[in-house]
Amino acid sequence: MAMTGVLRPGHAQIRVLDIEEGVKHYGKVLGLIETGRDSQGRVYFKAWDERDHHSVILREADSAGIDFFGFKVSDQATLDKLDRDLQAYGVKTERIPAGELLETGERVRFEVPSGHLIELYWEKSDYGNDDTYTNPPPWTDDAERGIAPIRLDHCLLYGPDIEKVQDIFVNVLGFYLVEHVIMEDGKTDLAIWLSCSIKAHDIAFVRHPEPGKLHHVSFLLESWEKVLRAADIMSMNRVSIDIGPTRHGITRGTTIYAFDPSGNRFETFCGGYQCYPDWKPIRWTWDEVGAGIFYHDRKLNERFLTVVS
Repeated sequence: MAMTGVLRPGHAQIRVLDIEEGVKHYGKVLGLIETGRDSQGRVYFKAWDERDHHSVILREADSAGIDFFGFKVSDQATLDKLDRDLQAYGVKTERIPAGELLETGERVRFEVPSGHLIELYWEKSDYGNDDTYTNPPPWTDDAERGIAPIRLDHCLLYGPDIEKVQDIFVNVLGFYLVEHVIMEDGKTDLAIWLSCSIKAHDIAFVRHPEPGKLHHVSFLLESWEKVLRAADIMSMNRVSIDIGPTRHGITRGTTIYAFDPSGNRFETFCGGYQCYPDWKPIRWTWDEVGAGIFYHDRKLNERFLTVVS
């Protein structure tokens, strides 16, 4: 097996102001599949082509935002090793017992310098989809319900000290830097895109004075036509669209940004190039940051920069 260590993004727990409004949005509009509810009132969802029990957890709260973002690792030995490595690097960790999330094994939780809680885990029940594991059809009925992304893809988080965050992700967790945006001083990073796979990013961070903020959680679609269809569905359901459909310069992905009823931004994303750890990171200068983020308009909108949850 070539893939070891941290495999992929596994789940995001998102705070919503009204749980039933959130369930309607993520279930009906986004088209995720509800897989369970727990004694804390949290609601669990997965995308139609994901195998594990859930990738999105909604929790009703007084403020919107993200509680934690989790990554799946390859096995128990890797989970234990990364826990030790984090502690040796000076990062305090906490073991969350198996079963605290439905159908999920023990998790290792830690806070990075940007103020975000990150989790690692390796056990989660195989929920599957309507396809079988023998001679399956290419898609299911759920692939046409709502926007219907195929998976949770990545998240973008806002907070301070992103260079320290990068150190932890690269030197301890085995991620690598794919792209970055340089500030006006020509030295300091404004934003970083990090990968644990061959995707253009699995997580990204933007420098921001307030810690622990969510910019967006992203869901992957299969084609530009699916992105355009997502725009139709958003408009039909009166979803507040931030920007798009358009293209990024950074990662080359096509995109729409919009807001759930609680004000959490989400992205429907397609494309992006494949990359490898031996590649030199792509650098974007301050004077071209507009094209880097929105390649067609070549400028940023203020809401995209400043509205976070």
